[in-house]
Amino acid sequence: MGCEVIALNDDLSGNFAHNPEPIPAHLIQLSETVVKEKADLGITVDPDVDRLAFVNEDGTMFGEEYTLVAVADYLLSKKKGNTVSNLSSTRALRDISEKHGVEYTSAAVGEVNVVTQMKAVNALIGGEGNGGIIYPGLHYGRDALVGVVFFLSLLVEKKMSIGELKASYPAYEIVKDKIKLEAGMDLNPIFEALKTKYADQPMNTIDGLKLEFGKDWVHLRKSNTEPIIRVIAESNTQEKAQELADNIKEVVLKMTLSNA
Repeated sequence: MGCEVIALNDDLSGNFAHNPEPIPAHLIQLSETVVKEKADLGITVDPDVDRLAFVNEDGTMFGEEYTLVAVADYLLSKKKGNTVSNLSSTRALRDISEKHGVEYTSAAVGEVNVVTQMKAVNALIGGEGNGGIIYPGLHYGRDALVGVVFFLSLLVEKKMSIGELKASYPAYEIVKDKIKLEAGMDLNPIFEALKTKYADQPMNTIDGLKLEFGKDWVHLRKSNTEPIIRVIAESNTQEKAQELADNIKEVVLKMTLSNA
């Protein structure tokens, strides 16, 4: 695509230089190199190239949650179509979809669930907040390479830096937490009690329980592998998101004690 590329850790032996999951803690070398080389951006993928993340020109993270948001913004500027992401992904995709006058819907967590919902609503673009882009115009699978193409095209068209692009989108922060429970505990009464307690709030029950509080939200999901409830919360700051998660955790723990 005409870019000058500085490759890092491009040894194809399969011996990774660091944990290959593309999260900030593992991308220090990439961030430092972007700054040192005065690069316009950094690009990173996971080993099977279905997760995509970017580094801003100042070495900070663009944010995996916003990979899909930016790609959707580009595609929706060319063609109208519906969008889909999972319940635990940022609200920013919904905001961008509404800005372009198209419908956003959410799916249960998991690529197969997102794809099923995309087919149901004939979505133009969809994916997950872990940097997963699903573009049906190519195929129904997460594909980081098609995401790179659309993202670079967006930067060229916008004529702005990647940091300026990120600042142009709605600002949200997500925190991920969990509630530890006793093994074998029946969680159904807890979830039913939560539905009753928050009956006046918009909610989604296709995958655990997601509650909306204005533009803030919290998503509770039962783990299939361990006695915990996963708690994902989003607000306009990390502190507010953590406060929301802490508040719902306190409510749930009180309910577990009363049902003990």
